[in-house]
Amino acid sequence: MMDIWMIFLRGIVFILGLGVVIGTVFSAIETFVLPRSAPDPLTRLVFVTLRRLFTLRLKFMPKYLDRDRWMAFYAPIGLLTLVPTWYALVSIGYMGMYWATGTKSWYQAWLLSGSSLLTLGFATPDQPIQLPLVFSEAILGLILVALLIAYLPTMYSAFSRREAAVTLLEVRAGDPPSAVEMLVRYNGIHGLSQLNKLWQDWENWFADIEESHTSLPALVFFRSPQPEHSWVTSSGAVLDAAALTLSAIDIPADPQAQLCIRAGYLALRHISDFFSLPYNPDPQFPRDPISVSRLEFDQACERLAAQGLPVKADREQAWLDFAGWRVNYDRVLLALAGIVMAPSAPWSTDRAQDNFTPPIFRSKTS
Repeated sequence: MMDIWMIFLRGIVFILGLGVVIGTVFSAIETFVLPRSAPDPLTRLVFVTLRRLFTLRLKFMPKYLDRDRWMAFYAPIGLLTLVPTWYALVSIGYMGMYWATGTKSWYQAWLLSGSSLLTLGFATPDQPIQLPLVFSEAILGLILVALLIAYLPTMYSAFSRREAAVTLLEVRAGDPPSAVEMLVRYNGIHGLSQLNKLWQDWENWFADIEESHTSLPALVFFRSPQPEHSWVTSSGAVLDAAALTLSAIDIPADPQAQLCIRAGYLALRHISDFFSLPYNPDPQFPRDPISVSRLEFDQACERLAAQGLPVKADREQAWLDFAGWRVNYDRVLLALAGIVMAPSAPWSTDRAQDNFTPPIFRSKTS
């Protein structure tokens, strides 16, 4: 009876160990290989737990530059933490399978698993049936490291594309980027007729970050080389500039500006979906308020008019049109500004929830 019970127990342990290994392999595939947005629970657990540890240190850093330097390590450390996490789980899974196939003690199973995974070779299997397990574990160990090495160039290529546009925006929109400043500079240097090219470039940029920041989600937390720059505040400045142009500037409506706004809010929403950030998928103003007040909008229009831009006379309709565009991206913009701890910028981080940390587990509605 005891032998039957032991065989049954070893069978259960083997199945559990195999399940842990398979789950870990799928975690690595979803994180590094799968070319689509596929949130992995294990990767999410690692990053959110690490974020909570980083947040503890932020309580003692009142200055933004200190906080920025500290948070610059968050995403790189998170990526490097994934490999030992996967190694630990693979080792535990194989340890169970070694014990289930005849290893005399858990300690010996642990030594054999560690020796095989790290390809050290100081421990040998007790049973011939364990040889395929040893070889497969060694192969998995090499694959996990190779995945991370292959992942980094792709990620940094996407990072470079993102930051090139963010850096160029400083020339056109100031630092921090401002929608009003962008329109003033374009009117004085290029002329408002040249905005069409800007909207096209940023429509493509939004499409790029939507793909890269959902398939390579760690990119969301990679901070710009300059502490004052951020892909989130840049997004907000461009979207607000397009919304102001369509609503308040008395020039022919540019369909490309509309396409830019749509590409922008869809990109921000899809990135927010990945991190379970809540928002209304079909917002309507005034039922859904925006964070920009009427007074702020009027002040922006007054500055634009003072700088010689043709501002529409019907300020009430202009406000309704602007709010109708802004409501599509207002909430997701502020949520992302909070989650990445973006630097201060008008109409975005100056009203975002500071240092927001996503929940460890995804909500059922996300």
